[in-house]
Amino acid sequence: MNSDFTEGLRGSTPILVSTIPFAALFGAIAVSNGQTVAEATLMSAIVFAGASQLVGIELFGHSVPLWVIVLSIFAVNFRHILYSAAITPFIAHFSPLQKAVSFFLLTDPQFAQTLTRGETGRRVSFAWYMGFATTIYVGWVSVSAIGAGFGRLIGNPAAWGFDVLLPIYFMGLVLGFRKRANFLAVVFVSAVVSVLAQQLVGSPWHVSIGALAGVILAALLPPKAATAPAAEGEDKA
Repeated sequence: MNSDFTEGLRGSTPILVSTIPFAALFGAIAVSNGQTVAEATLMSAIVFAGASQLVGIELFGHSVPLWVIVLSIFAVNFRHILYSAAITPFIAHFSPLQKAVSFFLLTDPQFAQTLTRGETGRRVSFAWYMGFATTIYVGWVSVSAIGAGFGRLIGNPAAWGFDVLLPIYFMGLVLGFRKRANFLAVVFVSAVVSVLAQQLVGSPWHVSIGALAGVILAALLPPKAATAPAAEGEDKA
Protein backbone atom coordinates (compact mmCIF):
# COMPACT_ATOMS: atom_id res chain seq x y z
CA MET A 1 0.00 0.00 0.00
CA ASN A 2 2.64 2.52 1.05
CA SER A 3 4.95 1.41 -1.76
CA ASP A 4 2.16 2.05 -4.28
CA PHE A 5 1.58 5.52 -2.85
CA THR A 6 5.29 6.31 -2.97
CA GLU A 7 5.51 5.02 -6.53
CA GLY A 8 2.65 7.33 -7.49
CA LEU A 9 4.39 10.30 -5.87
CA ARG A 10 7.61 9.57 -7.77
CA GLY A 11 5.78 9.09 -11.05
CA SER A 12 3.98 12.42 -10.88
CA THR A 13 6.97 14.54 -9.86
CA PRO A 14 7.98 15.28 -13.49
CA ILE A 15 4.36 16.24 -14.18
CA LEU A 16 4.49 18.72 -11.31
CA VAL A 17 7.50 20.43 -12.86
CA SER A 18 5.68 20.82 -16.17
CA THR A 19 2.46 22.14 -14.57
CA ILE A 20 4.12 24.82 -12.44
CA PRO A 21 4.11 27.40 -15.28
CA PHE A 22 0.42 26.77 -15.98
CA ALA A 23 -0.56 27.15 -12.35
CA ALA A 24 1.40 30.39 -12.03
CA LEU A 25 -0.12 31.59 -15.30
CA PHE A 26 -3.63 30.92 -14.06
CA GLY A 27 -2.99 32.76 -10.80
CA ALA A 28 -1.62 35.78 -12.66
CA ILE A 29 -4.51 35.85 -15.13
CA ALA A 30 -7.06 35.45 -12.33
CA VAL A 31 -5.71 38.50 -10.50
CA SER A 32 -5.54 40.52 -13.74
CA ASN A 33 -9.25 39.74 -14.25
CA GLY A 34 -10.25 41.05 -10.85
CA GLN A 35 -10.06 38.02 -8.56
CA THR A 36 -8.35 38.14 -5.19
CA VAL A 37 -5.57 35.76 -4.25
CA ALA A 38 -8.00 33.84 -2.03
CA GLU A 39 -10.59 33.55 -4.80
CA ALA A 40 -8.03 32.32 -7.34
CA THR A 41 -6.69 29.74 -4.89
CA LEU A 42 -10.20 28.54 -3.99
CA MET A 43 -11.07 28.14 -7.67
CA SER A 44 -7.99 25.97 -8.20
CA ALA A 45 -8.91 23.89 -5.15
CA ILE A 46 -12.55 23.20 -6.05
CA VAL A 47 -12.47 23.20 -9.86
CA PHE A 48 -8.98 21.75 -10.40
CA ALA A 49 -9.07 21.88 -14.19
CA GLY A 50 -6.47 24.16 -15.71
CA ALA A 51 -7.88 24.71 -19.21
CA SER A 52 -11.45 25.32 -18.03
CA GLN A 53 -10.24 27.58 -15.23
CA LEU A 54 -8.47 29.76 -17.80
CA VAL A 55 -11.59 29.82 -19.98
CA GLY A 56 -13.84 30.58 -17.01
CA ILE A 57 -11.65 33.35 -15.66
CA GLU A 58 -11.60 35.09 -19.04
CA LEU A 59 -15.40 34.91 -19.24
CA PHE A 60 -15.78 36.19 -15.67
CA GLY A 61 -13.90 39.30 -16.70
CA HIS A 62 -16.32 40.09 -19.54
CA SER A 63 -19.63 40.04 -17.63
CA VAL A 64 -20.85 36.94 -19.49
CA PRO A 65 -24.09 35.30 -18.21
CA LEU A 66 -23.49 32.50 -15.72
CA TRP A 67 -25.12 29.83 -17.88
CA VAL A 68 -22.70 30.62 -20.72
CA ILE A 69 -19.75 30.24 -18.33
CA VAL A 70 -21.07 26.89 -17.05
CA LEU A 71 -21.65 25.54 -20.57
CA SER A 72 -18.25 26.76 -21.75
CA ILE A 73 -16.47 25.03 -18.88
CA PHE A 74 -18.53 21.89 -19.55
CA ALA A 75 -17.47 21.99 -23.21
CA VAL A 76 -13.80 22.21 -22.31
CA ASN A 77 -14.09 19.45 -19.71
CA PHE A 78 -16.27 17.16 -21.83
CA ARG A 79 -13.22 15.04 -22.57
CA HIS A 80 -13.23 13.95 -18.93
CA ILE A 81 -16.40 11.97 -19.58
CA LEU A 82 -14.44 10.00 -22.15
CA TYR A 83 -11.49 9.73 -19.76
CA SER A 84 -13.72 8.36 -17.00
CA ALA A 85 -15.22 5.73 -19.29
CA ALA A 86 -11.77 4.63 -20.48
CA ILE A 87 -10.26 4.10 -17.01
CA THR A 88 -13.37 2.63 -15.33
CA PRO A 89 -12.38 -1.01 -16.08
CA PHE A 90 -9.10 -0.46 -14.21
CA ILE A 91 -10.66 1.14 -11.12
CA ALA A 92 -13.78 -1.06 -10.90
CA HIS A 93 -12.53 -2.37 -7.55
CA PHE A 94 -12.60 1.12 -5.99
CA SER A 95 -15.40 1.86 -3.54
CA PRO A 96 -18.03 4.45 -4.59
CA LEU A 97 -16.34 7.09 -2.41
CA GLN A 98 -12.93 6.24 -3.84
CA LYS A 99 -14.31 6.53 -7.37
CA ALA A 100 -15.82 9.93 -6.57
CA VAL A 101 -12.47 11.18 -5.25
CA SER A 102 -10.63 9.65 -8.21
CA PHE A 103 -12.86 11.34 -10.78
CA PHE A 104 -12.50 14.69 -9.03
CA LEU A 105 -8.71 14.36 -9.21
CA LEU A 106 -8.77 13.10 -12.82
CA THR A 107 -6.49 15.20 -15.02
CA ASP A 108 -4.94 14.66 -18.44
CA PRO A 109 -1.67 13.17 -17.11
CA GLN A 110 -3.59 11.15 -14.49
CA PHE A 111 -5.72 9.65 -17.25
CA ALA A 112 -2.73 8.89 -19.48
CA GLN A 113 -0.74 7.20 -16.72
CA THR A 114 -3.72 5.27 -15.34
CA LEU A 115 -4.59 3.97 -18.79
CA THR A 116 -0.99 3.01 -19.53
CA ARG A 117 -0.61 1.28 -16.18
CA GLY A 118 -3.85 -0.67 -16.59
CA GLU A 119 -3.22 -1.70 -20.17
CA THR A 120 0.26 -3.00 -19.34
CA GLY A 121 -1.20 -5.34 -16.73
CA ARG A 122 -0.16 -3.47 -13.60
CA ARG A 123 -2.80 -3.08 -10.90
CA VAL A 124 -4.20 0.42 -10.47
CA SER A 125 -4.51 0.61 -6.70
CA PHE A 126 -6.20 3.51 -4.92
CA ALA A 127 -2.95 4.17 -3.06
CA TRP A 128 -1.03 4.55 -6.33
CA TYR A 129 -3.78 6.71 -7.82
CA MET A 130 -3.81 9.03 -4.81
CA GLY A 131 -0.04 9.22 -4.70
CA PHE A 132 0.08 10.30 -8.32
CA ALA A 133 -2.78 12.78 -7.89
CA THR A 134 -1.63 14.31 -4.60
CA THR A 135 1.56 15.79 -6.03
CA ILE A 136 -0.30 17.39 -8.92
CA TYR A 137 -3.20 18.68 -6.82
CA VAL A 138 -1.15 20.19 -4.01
CA GLY A 139 1.31 21.66 -6.49
CA TRP A 140 -1.42 23.16 -8.66
CA VAL A 141 -3.24 24.84 -5.79
CA SER A 142 -0.06 26.08 -4.11
CA VAL A 143 1.53 27.52 -7.24
CA SER A 144 -1.79 29.09 -8.27
CA ALA A 145 -1.71 31.01 -5.00
CA ILE A 146 1.88 32.07 -5.62
CA GLY A 147 1.08 33.13 -9.17
CA ALA A 148 -1.89 35.14 -7.93
CA GLY A 149 0.23 36.77 -5.23
CA PHE A 150 2.87 37.89 -7.71
CA GLY A 151 0.52 38.33 -10.65
CA ARG A 152 0.68 42.11 -10.62
CA LEU A 153 4.45 41.94 -11.00
CA ILE A 154 4.09 39.80 -14.13
CA GLY A 155 1.58 42.10 -15.79
CA ASN A 156 0.10 40.68 -18.99
CA PRO A 157 1.15 36.98 -19.12
CA ALA A 158 0.60 36.81 -22.89
CA ALA A 159 3.24 39.49 -23.39
CA TRP A 160 5.78 37.08 -21.94
CA GLY A 161 4.70 34.29 -24.28
CA PHE A 162 3.31 32.13 -21.47
CA ASP A 163 0.12 31.54 -23.46
CA VAL A 164 1.91 29.03 -25.71
CA LEU A 165 2.63 26.68 -22.81
CA LEU A 166 -0.83 25.12 -22.70
CA PRO A 167 -0.89 24.03 -26.38
CA ILE A 168 2.63 22.61 -26.02
CA TYR A 169 1.55 20.68 -22.92
CA PHE A 170 -1.44 19.10 -24.66
CA MET A 171 0.64 18.31 -27.74
CA GLY A 172 3.01 16.34 -25.51
CA LEU A 173 0.10 14.33 -24.10
CA VAL A 174 -1.22 13.57 -27.58
CA LEU A 175 2.18 12.41 -28.82
CA GLY A 176 2.34 10.01 -25.90
CA PHE A 177 -0.28 7.90 -27.74
CA ARG A 178 1.52 8.03 -31.11
CA LYS A 179 2.17 4.27 -31.19
CA ARG A 180 -1.50 3.38 -31.03
CA ALA A 181 -3.36 2.04 -34.03
CA ASN A 182 -4.81 4.68 -36.39
CA PHE A 183 -3.13 7.46 -34.42
CA LEU A 184 -2.39 9.72 -37.40
CA ALA A 185 -5.87 9.37 -38.88
CA VAL A 186 -7.61 10.13 -35.59
CA VAL A 187 -5.39 13.12 -34.83
CA PHE A 188 -5.77 14.51 -38.35
CA VAL A 189 -9.58 14.26 -38.33
CA SER A 190 -9.81 15.69 -34.80
CA ALA A 191 -7.62 18.64 -35.74
CA VAL A 192 -9.47 19.43 -38.98
CA VAL A 193 -12.91 19.15 -37.39
CA SER A 194 -11.79 21.26 -34.42
CA VAL A 195 -10.52 24.04 -36.71
CA LEU A 196 -13.72 23.97 -38.74
CA ALA A 197 -15.84 23.99 -35.58
CA GLN A 198 -13.93 26.98 -34.24
CA GLN A 199 -14.81 28.90 -37.39
CA LEU A 200 -18.43 27.74 -37.59
CA VAL A 201 -19.45 27.31 -33.94
CA GLY A 202 -16.80 29.13 -31.95
CA SER A 203 -14.70 28.56 -28.86
CA PRO A 204 -14.67 26.60 -26.59
CA TRP A 205 -17.08 24.17 -28.27
CA HIS A 206 -14.55 23.32 -30.97
CA VAL A 207 -12.56 21.39 -28.33
CA SER A 208 -15.39 18.93 -27.63
CA ILE A 209 -16.53 18.71 -31.26
CA GLY A 210 -13.02 17.87 -32.43
CA ALA A 211 -12.63 15.30 -29.67
CA LEU A 212 -15.95 13.64 -30.56
CA ALA A 213 -14.96 13.45 -34.23
CA GLY A 214 -11.76 11.65 -33.23
CA VAL A 215 -13.63 9.25 -30.94
CA ILE A 216 -16.19 8.41 -33.64
CA LEU A 217 -13.46 7.75 -36.20
CA ALA A 218 -11.51 5.58 -33.75
CA ALA A 219 -14.68 3.54 -33.10
CA LEU A 220 -15.34 3.09 -36.82
CA LEU A 221 -11.80 2.16 -37.83
CA PRO A 222 -10.79 -1.42 -37.02
CA PRO A 223 -7.61 -1.77 -34.97
CA LYS A 224 -4.58 -2.82 -36.93
CA ALA A 225 -4.26 -6.57 -36.77
CA ALA A 226 -0.94 -8.01 -35.74
CA THR A 227 0.93 -9.73 -38.54
CA ALA A 228 0.52 -13.47 -38.11
CA PRO A 229 3.70 -15.55 -38.29
CA ALA A 230 4.06 -17.72 -41.35
CA ALA A 231 2.96 -21.31 -40.85
CA GLU A 232 5.70 -23.89 -40.53
CA GLY A 233 6.69 -25.24 -43.90
CA GLU A 234 4.85 -22.46 -45.77
CA ASP A 235 6.74 -21.01 -48.70
CA LYS A 236 8.00 -17.47 -48.19
CA ALA A 237 7.77 -15.18 -51.18
